[in-house]
Amino acid sequence: MKELDDKTRRHFIKNAVTGAAAISFGGILPGFSAKSYANILGANDRIRVAMMGVNSRGLALANNFSMQPNCEVTYVCDVDSRAADKCIGQVEKIQNKRPKAEPDFRKALEYKDVDALVVAAPDHWHAPAAILASKAGKHVYLEKPCSHNPNEGEILLAVTNKYKNVIQMGNQRRSWPNVVAAITELHGGVIGRPYFAKTWYANNRPSIGIGKEAAVPSWLNFDLWQGPAPRTAYKDNILHYNWHWFWNWGTGEALNNGTHMVDIARWGLGVDYPTKVTSAGGRYRYQDDWQTPDTQVMTLEFGNKASITWEGRSCNSRNVEGASVGVIFYGENGTLQIDGGNSYAIHDLNNKLVKEVKNDMKVDARSLTSPSQALDALHINNFFDAIKKGTSLNSDILSGHQSTLLVQLGNIAQRTGSTLDIDPKNGHILNNKEALKYWSRTYQKGWEPNV
Repeated sequence: MKELDDKTRRHFIKNAVTGAAAISFGGILPGFSAKSYANILGANDRIRVAMMGVNSRGLALANNFSMQPNCEVTYVCDVDSRAADKCIGQVEKIQNKRPKAEPDFRKALEYKDVDALVVAAPDHWHAPAAILASKAGKHVYLEKPCSHNPNEGEILLAVTNKYKNVIQMGNQRRSWPNVVAAITELHGGVIGRPYFAKTWYANNRPSIGIGKEAAVPSWLNFDLWQGPAPRTAYKDNILHYNWHWFWNWGTGEALNNGTHMVDIARWGLGVDYPTKVTSAGGRYRYQDDWQTPDTQVMTLEFGNKASITWEGRSCNSRNVEGASVGVIFYGENGTLQIDGGNSYAIHDLNNKLVKEVKNDMKVDARSLTSPSQALDALHINNFFDAIKKGTSLNSDILSGHQSTLLVQLGNIAQRTGSTLDIDPKNGHILNNKEALKYWSRTYQKGWEPNV
């Protein structure tokens, strides 16, 4: 079995840690040049960022960005004044300079001391916020998923082509050294031709109950929180995390955690758009307000070349292959498994362990906020290098959209109860009017995204 020798692997890991282009697998943006961005960088050459959405994951990102010596967090934008105050206090301690509060991120986009917007707001805000930032001449670090629906993803592609800004999606494993090394080995033929990837995520989330309409808390601007989404009454079981399980704002476990592993699967198999998509599952564990599946198995077929499955179990945390989250590639000569950490293992067809590369950094795949701060810093610095040096992004918006689209198609198949036939040239749904209703969404009037 062909292996990547230790010297070569160390070379890849070294390049990953330094953010070098040698491990950058995302394509450089059309028309991109480092020179074209020189005029929007700070005089001290630090990238100045505004943080949008800082209650949980966004707070971890704000801390991580502020720890980077080539960055300054200048504004904290959140509709929850308590979350904003907490974030401002933590960031001030880290960077020794107090960021300003700007509850409405749209105002922060007008300021000259903002080079980039970090979007960690709920999913329904991801693409609309990135689009507005692009129009304002800002770069964007966009947490996954890059969009709430496929149409928004295509608008993002058009936006980057028009405004030539940098948008990095936050599927951070694209920058984790041992994950990069694993994919490099896979592409080098270590298990022969890989043709099937199994991905999964398992957790034990509690019921969210039946929500009651209540007065909007004084600390919350609920109208701005809803933003592009059609207005609904405030209920006491939506904020802050449970919005993931409501279609109006969230995208379910498939895009919440499935995006990460399906992205690695697509990357490893070297596929873009599928030919057929199916999904089975439902809200099985509890009877409550949770709308998206808590149990789901989707299958993505890529002609006669390859297939990907994703198994999501939100309410049963039994591990698969010893891991709560992961991906296994099956090939002609063996298997390669990447779990939720920065590690991988290779087995031959006789189930003999051929090689194991372990992680030397702590990773908690089930953490809701910061599973892997030190590793994620590599992804952040790749974003900075793309802005300052023209380095290729490890997760540009094209690859981000392609991976996000796979799980979006799985959700559409689930919601329509149908098998989707897909155009492999662009990922579009063929001959299914019911499914096409989910290609976009209804927006609150005046909030429709456009190029």
